[in-house]
Amino acid sequence: MPLVGDEESRVGDASDGTGGGGDAEGAGRERVAAPDPHIDDEDVRDGSRPDPPAADDTGAAPDGGGLAPDGDPAPDGGGPAPDGDPAPDGDGAAESPDGPEEETAAPPGSRQRRRRRRIRAALVSMVAMLLSMVLLAAVGVWWFVDHYAGKVDRIQNAFPDIPVAQQPPRGKGTNFVLVGLDARSDMPTTGRDAKGPLWQEGMQRSDATMLLHLSADRRQAYIVSIPRDAWVPVPGRGEAKVNAAFSWGGPPLLIDTLQRLTDIRADHFAAIDWEGFKRLTDALGGVDIVVDADVPAGADNRAWTAGRHHMNGTEALEYVRERKGLPRGDLDRVERQHTFMRAVFEKLLGGGLLDDPLDLPHLLDALTGAISVDDRLSNADLRDLVWGLRNLRGDDVRFMTAPVSGFRTVDGQDAVVLAPEQSAFLWENLRADTMDVYARSYPYAETLPAN
Repeated sequence: MPLVGDEESRVGDASDGTGGGGDAEGAGRERVAAPDPHIDDEDVRDGSRPDPPAADDTGAAPDGGGLAPDGDPAPDGGGPAPDGDPAPDGDGAAESPDGPEEETAAPPGSRQRRRRRRIRAALVSMVAMLLSMVLLAAVGVWWFVDHYAGKVDRIQNAFPDIPVAQQPPRGKGTNFVLVGLDARSDMPTTGRDAKGPLWQEGMQRSDATMLLHLSADRRQAYIVSIPRDAWVPVPGRGEAKVNAAFSWGGPPLLIDTLQRLTDIRADHFAAIDWEGFKRLTDALGGVDIVVDADVPAGADNRAWTAGRHHMNGTEALEYVRERKGLPRGDLDRVERQHTFMRAVFEKLLGGGLLDDPLDLPHLLDALTGAISVDDRLSNADLRDLVWGLRNLRGDDVRFMTAPVSGFRTVDGQDAVVLAPEQSAFLWENLRADTMDVYARSYPYAETLPAN
């Protein structure tokens, strides 16, 4: 009987598991690992297995084969993981002679996600910083306006003591009564720096009387002058010039007179005397006014040449107060007042003065030092007014004169007669905030700027 070599004997033992010799077919077959007694048949059928036993110190599987029972590399034996990726803990990673290899670079998708996170974080930080700056600026502006609004001189009891039912209904928009006072005093009578009383019976007259209408959307402003010589009914006094109402009864009687004349409810009242007028003009750095024709010198007026003039406070006051040397007297003086006010609005609203942080405090000091307003106009109202007019420009302010039908002499006084029908139409559109209708119906009613 031929001898069977040790190798063949070992193969036979592995084939039948009995330790005896195997048949001829068993010789030469590949070695097959013996079944693992820890694996249940059910686990094999459903594809799941329990975790293999832990590796020994050498990193090899306990049976020394380095393979899991199914022939895959051992999960922690240093070889690749079942999906072919490097082992998670890197125990089996090969080392170069100079040390371990560099860490594998992150996938492009991961880098993009990290970049997006950094961009989002930067944007959030920028937005937070901008919001903080806006909040600080808003608080600063609020304090700034409130500070100067608190410095405005308030007139006590400026409105007539009349039941609401007997006053005109409130219309749309906001209406101010504006007066320029001929105080005939060297002491200021209006503004924070006033030294004399705003009104004493018989001592002051309203040298300029105007209605300022601000549209409800704050996109238009209309200034309508009532000539100082306009002959009107004065409550409790009969008929007289409109400027006599202020002389007899101060702001309450003037407001009552205008409300009865126009059937327009006055919301607020503001006054400036001629001293304040000069100081305010100088605070603006003077104004540029175009004189449309030569005016010769007279006993009560200075000469003016046609053309553009840069006027300081004193010169501007001489210009707006003059009337005796003018062809139409009081009506021409009203137009001069409009010319001056247009120059002021253009400088304030279009010249950048309200946007200059260096000049603005000086300008607001001059305004609050020169003008007095009614005590109903609170600091909050002033803030809302300033905010509401932020988009208004010089071209958005329109100037008009109450319609005039003629002149007459009454008891030796030169008087201006208002046109009843056109005036009624004007007051109606002011109340309804439809001044565009009036402007279309009477296109020449507006005082146009001089060329």
